[in-house]
Amino acid sequence: MIRQAPVSTRPTVDYRQRPMLVFWETTRACLLACRHCRASATSAALPGELTSAEGHALIDQVAGFGRPYPILVLTGGDCLLRPDLFDLVDHAQSIGVPVCLSPSVTPRLTPDMVDRIAACGAKVVSISLDGSRGQTHDRIRGIPGHFDQTVAAIRALVAAGVTVQINTTVMRANATELVDIAALMKEAGAHIWEVFFLVQTGRGVGTDAISAQEHEDVCHFLYDISRHGFTVRTVEAPFFRRVVRDRRAGEPAPDTPFYRDLSQRLELLFGPSHAPARAQTAPTRDGKGILFISHDGEVYPAGFLPLGLGNIRTRSLRRIYRDHHLLRAIRAARFNGRCGQCEYSDLCGGSRARAYAASGDPLGEDPACPYLPEPAPAPAG
Repeated sequence: MIRQAPVSTRPTVDYRQRPMLVFWETTRACLLACRHCRASATSAALPGELTSAEGHALIDQVAGFGRPYPILVLTGGDCLLRPDLFDLVDHAQSIGVPVCLSPSVTPRLTPDMVDRIAACGAKVVSISLDGSRGQTHDRIRGIPGHFDQTVAAIRALVAAGVTVQINTTVMRANATELVDIAALMKEAGAHIWEVFFLVQTGRGVGTDAISAQEHEDVCHFLYDISRHGFTVRTVEAPFFRRVVRDRRAGEPAPDTPFYRDLSQRLELLFGPSHAPARAQTAPTRDGKGILFISHDGEVYPAGFLPLGLGNIRTRSLRRIYRDHHLLRAIRAARFNGRCGQCEYSDLCGGSRARAYAASGDPLGEDPACPYLPEPAPAPAG
C-alpha cells in the first residue's frame, strides 16, 4: 500500500523553474587535506576562478530566478581564501539574495574574522565536524589538533550571535560516534545538523562508506535526534524523507544491532523526548532544487555529481537550470532500476551523485538505499 504524504501548509516552490539552493565554489583553495574532499582542494587558487565582476554577475543571475530568491551558499575550498568574499556578500545582501557561508577552520578564522562574519548578515554559517573526539576528526581532516580548533570556532561563532550549522559526513570511521557528535553540538550551542552521506568521488573514492542497511539505520537515528531540539537535514540521502514519512505514520524503527546501539546511546545521553521531529523533508535532490557552480563558472547538478551542464560565462544560469535535458529528466523522476520503480521516486529519487559514482548512470538506482519498491499492481481483467 502506498502511503499518502501529509498535506503541507508551507508555500511551495516550483523546482522546475527555480532552485532552492545554489552552491558556489568561490575558490578551490583550502589549507586542509580532508580524506573525503569532493573537490580534491589545493593549497592555492586554480587558474580560471570567476573574477569579482563575474561573481557579482553570478549573484545577479541567482536573483534572476525571481522571488523567493534561491539561497546562495558560498563555499569552497575555503571561502575565506577569496579576497573579495565580503564584497560579494554585501552585493548579495543589497539585492536581497540570502547568503550562507561555509568556511574552513584554519588560522584565517581569527577572532576578528569571526566578528566580521557575525556582522556581515549571513543567514547561516556551516562548520564541518566529523568526529566526537580529536583522534577521529583529525584523522579525517588531515591536521593534528584540528578537532580542538573546530570546537573552539563553533563556540566563538555561537557566542558572536551567528547561527551555526554543523556539517558531518558519515563514513565507517565515525558512524559509531554520531550520538556523541550530537551531544557535543548541543553543548557548543549549535542546533542545525546537516549530515552528508558519503559519495565516493574526489578524495572520497578511497574512503570506506557504510552499508545500505547502516544508511537506513542512520536515517532512523537522525529522525530520533530531530526530536531533541535539532533541525536535521541530509545531503545525498534523499531516502531520509521516506524514513521520516514512515516514522510519522507510525512505522517502527529497524531492529538491527547498529540502530539499537545508536538508540541506546541516544537514550543514555539525551533521555526520552516527546517533542515533534524537526526533520526537513523538502523533495529536493541533485538537479531538482539544487545547483552547484564551480570556481571556474561550470554548472553541475550538485557538488558531488561531476557532470558539467554549461558555463555561466557563456550561458544563462536560468536557462541551464530550466532547459538542460539531464535536469529535466531528474526533475521528472525518469530513473532506471529500483529508483525508477519506486513509489517514492518523486519524494526521494535517490542520490543522483551516488548512482553516477556507482554505475556511470546519473539516472540509475542509488546503491545506498536498501528499500525494495512496492510491486506494481497487476492489470485488471
